[in-house]
Amino acid sequence: MAYVNSSRAASFSLADRFSGVLAQIKATMARRAVYNQTVRELLILSDRELADLGISRHDIPAVAREAAYGK
Repeated sequence: MAYVNSSRAASFSLADRFSGVLAQIKATMARRAVYNQTVRELLILSDRELADLGISRHDIPAVAREAAYGK
């Protein structure tokens, strides 16, 4: 009994690469928008409100980074 296996390497066209890069740029911009919005919203809060949330003003960038990037 004989088996034939045929496989081709996937090749991506220039349009595929460009659309992939464009999608990555859009995702990066969306994450940055979430970061900026989170920072703006937290900066509006008073020190008392931030303390109620367990956040100090020093922690705002880290909290925003966690919200946007999950890091």
